[in-house]
Amino acid sequence: MSAKSLKNTLYDIVFESDTRKGKTFDLILLVVILISVVLVVVESVPRFRERYGEILHLSEWIITIIFSIEYIIRLFITRKPIKYVFSFFGVVDLLSVIPTYLSLILTGVQGLMVIRAIRLLRVFRILKLNRYTNEGTMIIRALKAARVKISVFLFAILMVILIIGTLMYLIEGELNGFTSIPVGIYWAIVTLTTVGYGDITPLTELGKFISAIVMILGYAIIAVPTGIVTAELVRFNKKHDDIRVCPECFNEDNDKDAKFCKKCGAPLPK
Repeated sequence: MSAKSLKNTLYDIVFESDTRKGKTFDLILLVVILISVVLVVVESVPRFRERYGEILHLSEWIITIIFSIEYIIRLFITRKPIKYVFSFFGVVDLLSVIPTYLSLILTGVQGLMVIRAIRLLRVFRILKLNRYTNEGTMIIRALKAARVKISVFLFAILMVILIIGTLMYLIEGELNGFTSIPVGIYWAIVTLTTVGYGDITPLTELGKFISAIVMILGYAIIAVPTGIVTAELVRFNKKHDDIRVCPECFNEDNDKDAKFCKKCGAPLPK
């Protein structure tokens, strides 16, 4: 088998999810990722670490080797390896294997604690599976399409919070705990999001009346962005299509029958 043929075969397995081999690879990758996350969580428990330390350490190395092989394969089948290395998922791939290798040269309790914390970054590898599932990609597309509307909505909410925080500072004053406008803004955020810590509460009748309005307004704030994203999901669901990942720029927004990438114009694998 030639190098080009091998690359094409590996590409179909690693980057395409509509084939049997691709689905099998995705399933195996998901299982390994979940096991690695469970091992990191279990290792953080002192009694498990003391009792099963050697097994956990061995398992960690096995998973690290698997991820390392996967990372090398991706570099091999990508036309522009440097671009992949500095892409978001390329950085995530690298961060998922580096901590274990660093443990060979870093010693001391503090160093191990840092490495253990860095290992938790491996959970973000699960995000990679979104590029292989239509459902995950639809959510990403819907969020991208709704980002302008949500940004405008958030800006309006920030203005409302600023006004409410300032009013509460003027109405309640420092004697009732609203010592400054930032404190009033903090109270407005806590109340508007229906969290309600209770560390600062209005004591005047007008302040309580405004609090009731802010609490009711909080439910609308939760509903509006949810409705925006839902509308975009419905729109994308109507024109649902298969995913084709570009090997050059990793763009996923390509039609099923497309021959070239919409973003960079690179030819797509058959």
